[in-house]
Amino acid sequence: MSIVLSEVLEGKKTIALGGHIRPDGDCVGSVTGLYLYLKEQYPEVQVDVYLEKIADYFQMIQGTEVICNELPGNKEYDLFICLDCGDKKRLGLFAPLFEQAKTTLCIDHHVSNEAFADYNEIAPDASSTAELVYRLIDKNKISKACAEALYMGIAHDTGVFQYSCTSPETMEAAAELLRKGVDGSKIIDKTFYEKTYVQNQILGKALLESMLILDKRCIFSYVSRKDMDFFGAEPADLEGIVSQLRYTAGTEVAIFMYELEQHEYKVSLRSKELIDVSKIATYFGGGGHVRAAGFSLKGTAHDVINNVSRQIACQYKNLQLEKE
Repeated sequence: MSIVLSEVLEGKKTIALGGHIRPDGDCVGSVTGLYLYLKEQYPEVQVDVYLEKIADYFQMIQGTEVICNELPGNKEYDLFICLDCGDKKRLGLFAPLFEQAKTTLCIDHHVSNEAFADYNEIAPDASSTAELVYRLIDKNKISKACAEALYMGIAHDTGVFQYSCTSPETMEAAAELLRKGVDGSKIIDKTFYEKTYVQNQILGKALLESMLILDKRCIFSYVSRKDMDFFGAEPADLEGIVSQLRYTAGTEVAIFMYELEQHEYKVSLRSKELIDVSKIATYFGGGGHVRAAGFSLKGTAHDVINNVSRQIACQYKNLQLEKE
């Protein structure tokens, strides 16, 4: 049963909003969209936003200017709203604020989410957390600024309305947000398609050095810490590489990973039709969706890809047994 946001907010004087580490478009869009709505509709409430440093191109969205990147000392909120987080650990530096809050609410669409807050709005069928926020708030009171943030979140997690998670309800939500005066083309161009020179360089390297594995059913590439330092690239500059790999004809799964620190990798998985990558991510302590998931894993690049490909091969084997 869906929560009633106004009931959860009742009596709250201080609210903190947070999202997952290495915030992407849906995380930034859902957090800032909800922030703008709360500030506009509940001006008497103190609302603070906590996220890791966001990519520069997201700063075209109003509300991003108030984001705090550091953990405050001895701060206790009446309510902490966690958005786009499959588990508490994904809050990273800001997990203590969640733990210390008097009440907690989680709004998320990851199938791996186990409802860890006091109140939970978990809908794996939703295209994005931004779409979930849209469902929860009063549609008649959405400002243009709020609509822009939510539209960006939906656009990013649907691959600009291309992924299988895009439902008729998703398109209807996007249409209503456009009616608020949102320039959808500008948001998509500036935050999804437009790349810096560094981003294009690191993308080019990842594509050039990609490899086909598992009888050419999977494509794999990785970027080392040394490579990132050479190009002056940050994790945010690697957004979109795994999706580009996914477009390779004849492949089912795309695997992209980059080195967080020596012998520790952030792994992103995408699939087209057959493989449930959320199961693979969950196996390694991560999470996500059936067609898009991720996790972190320690070891050499060779160790990590061997472990991941072994799990993919197991799924293929099980699928074959089911056919027989």
